[in-house]
This record gives sequence, structure tokens and C-alpha cells, in this order.
Amino acid sequence: MHWSYAGLTGIRLSYDGAPSASVTASLLDLRDRLTKQYPKGLTDCVLGYRTLTLFFNPTELSREALLAAIGDLDNIVGSQQCAGRAVELPVWYAEESGQDLAVVAEHSGLSVQAVIELHSGNQYTAFATGFSPGFCYLGNISEQLDMPRLQTPRRAVPAGSVAIADRQTAVYPAVSPGGWHLLGRCPLPLFDLEQSPPGLIAVGDQVSFKPITRDEFLSLGGTL
Repeated sequence: MHWSYAGLTGIRLSYDGAPSASVTASLLDLRDRLTKQYPKGLTDCVLGYRTLTLFFNPTELSREALLAAIGDLDNIVGSQQCAGRAVELPVWYAEESGQDLAVVAEHSGLSVQAVIELHSGNQYTAFATGFSPGFCYLGNISEQLDMPRLQTPRRAVPAGSVAIADRQTAVYPAVSPGGWHLLGRCPLPLFDLEQSPPGLIAVGDQVSFKPITRDEFLSLGGTL
């Protein structure tokens, strides 16, 4: 792990290599230890795929003291498994709700049903949030479903769309542009300011997808 400056009152910690559940677990463990050690000194902690950016109040905590604490804690082997919540999302997989389902099947040499089973039969780690409020990058999908992003992104992807790109999957919380391949749709709101926390998925959560029917999608609040 190495660090760099993030403004006058920030430090960014970075791990080398590809994003993984163990890297996310290590970053979460380090964040939790530091926030417990410096409840007043740290003002914010932002998690990324392989990064943890720490913002501190210099009147409560010096950069030198924080770096020393990071060095001490980095030598402590934390949990290699994320201790996040288990989140199950219902998904209506169909060409009506996921217009790229047949394209993904053809590209992967699988049947549509096999694509659904592969995607829904895995558990995914929430690596990072970004792009739009409530959008969470989940990985890793099966290598058989590895799809490049669309050459020309769509201008408007329906809210709740479940999509894949490269080795990742995600759910679009709101109508927005997007260049991922659509497999289906989730009826649950992914981001709601009236809830606390507003995001349904947080970094470190373990997310799975449960296939549902069209009628179940509509009964759970989904809209066409």
C-alpha cells in the first residue's frame, strides 16, 4: 500500500493490483480502525476500488500522526472477507426488461436461460459507488459474461435496469445515460433521500440477484 496527497487536509491510500473482495475488506477494516482511533480528527473517509481517501481536521490530527497510525495498522492483518450486509435484489430477466439479454447470450455462446442462471447464481461484492447517487459497482461476474461496454452509450437507461460491462454488474438507480448491457430490471428503489442511509447498497455489501416474474416485478412496485 502507498499514499499520496489529496489536498491540504487529505491522504489517499492505494493498493496495487486489480479490485477484489479482499482489497475491499482490507480498506474497510483500515477505515473502521482509524475512525475508531480518531473520531474527531477524521472528517470523512471515501472508499474507491483500491483506494481509501482520508480527510482530517488539522487542529485535531496532524498529517504526521495519521501517517504513523496508518503505518502501524497496515502491519495488522485484518479480515480478508467483507463484513457488509447481504443484499438480495429481485430482478425480472427478460428481453422486454433487458434488451441486451439475447445479445449477451449470443456473444457468450450460451442460452438466454444460462445467462440468467450465471448472473443470478453468483454473489457480488460492492467495490465502489459513483457515476450517480446509489449506483454501485459490483464484481466480479463470470468470465463467460465478460462484455465490452457499448461503443455508443444509450442516452436514457430506465431506472432499475440491471446491467453488465467487463467483469462488473450494477443497477441503474435512476434514468440516466449508460453504456452497459441490460439484462433485466429491479423494482426496488436503489436511492431514496427519505431513507437513512439513502443508498440501498454500501461498499462491502454482498449482493445477489433473485429472478422474478413479470407479475412479481409489477407487484413489487416496478413500472414498465
